[in-house]
Amino acid sequence: MDRLFKIYHKEERLVIGLMSGTSADGIDAALVKIDGKGIQTKVELLEFENFSYRKEVRNKIFELFDPQTSTVEKICHMNFLLGELFAEAALKIIEKAHLTPEKIDLIGSHGQTIYHIPKSIEDLGYQIKSTLQIGEPAVIAERTGIVTVADFRVRDVAAGGDGAPLVPYTEYILYRHPLKTITLQNIGGIANVTILPAACDLEDIIAFDTGPGNMVIDEVVKRLTQGQLKYDEEGALASKGNINEKLLEELLKDEYFEKKPPKTTGREYFGKNYVDKLMERAFQLKVDNYDLIATVTALTAKSIVKSYKDFIMPKYQIDKVIIGGGGSYNKTLVRMIKEGLPNIEVVTQEEIGFNSDAKEAIAFAILANEAINGNFNNVPRATGARHPVIMGKICL
Repeated sequence: MDRLFKIYHKEERLVIGLMSGTSADGIDAALVKIDGKGIQTKVELLEFENFSYRKEVRNKIFELFDPQTSTVEKICHMNFLLGELFAEAALKIIEKAHLTPEKIDLIGSHGQTIYHIPKSIEDLGYQIKSTLQIGEPAVIAERTGIVTVADFRVRDVAAGGDGAPLVPYTEYILYRHPLKTITLQNIGGIANVTILPAACDLEDIIAFDTGPGNMVIDEVVKRLTQGQLKYDEEGALASKGNINEKLLEELLKDEYFEKKPPKTTGREYFGKNYVDKLMERAFQLKVDNYDLIATVTALTAKSIVKSYKDFIMPKYQIDKVIIGGGGSYNKTLVRMIKEGLPNIEVVTQEEIGFNSDAKEAIAFAILANEAINGNFNNVPRATGARHPVIMGKICL
């Protein structure tokens, strides 16, 4: 415990944040210097890098997403293999910064979500929500020798929340403004938004998943190119096509887009089975390849815009939208969002001097710092939890 007390009493800490998102394309590692805690937190990014998964690792992860190909043995094994890879990523970012592990105070690791069930299921008289992230933190702590905080989502779920989105707390710390209402639109595999009303307190924050981000686009591109491409770089393929309005209209009728926040979704909903049906319908409508990519890109853009118009703009006048995540590099997607929100300033993280790729890894460094300080680090209004909790399990 002396080790924890020593970290607790430090005003300035060096913390590594580790993140692998729903696209499962690699591990984001951010090394940050954190001053203070809570609302006084100040963060400086020192180093960042994405460590791509080898093809065989990514294939093994995707096997875990599908109950038809996943097994208990595979999950058990991959939990420890990913722990090794997360630890390796942490050590590499330390080396890149010309530091040693002894200089690092904490690691905050989100892990890899392999299954997420935010909707309650009645079982033996209990109402059960559940979520599972792997990438064993005990392995990370053992290999690096650094105190590791991980498995953040489960405490929020235990308190009745959806376990997502988790970044609103950190966005409140970093982006709140005394005069402007700002929305943070993250576009990873799934797209989520955080609303920070002008001069807001933590309990004023609203956040929810708007629907698919890059997930459906990536899967369609992968199938249409027989695996030669994993994603539509800069939206170049979508820019060559025309939106099929009939297919888009049908897709936007999905019940998820009508559901009021708080809400969360994932690969279980917008993954393989969803794309199977989408591709079948596109074939029936004789939608060509470029038009299909343009249409699913429009699906992400329109579902984001629809969320704003249905759930945010009736209550708030938005001054600025800041787009982050991998989707911020898709120029066609960003253009579509701007066209859907013509009277609002829409910028990317890079345009305001931040790093879209590093944003979520930085968030988990901050969440780990808050956990060590014994501070609540969820936002119940965003997740639907019954009360604030301290998220994160500590491995010494």
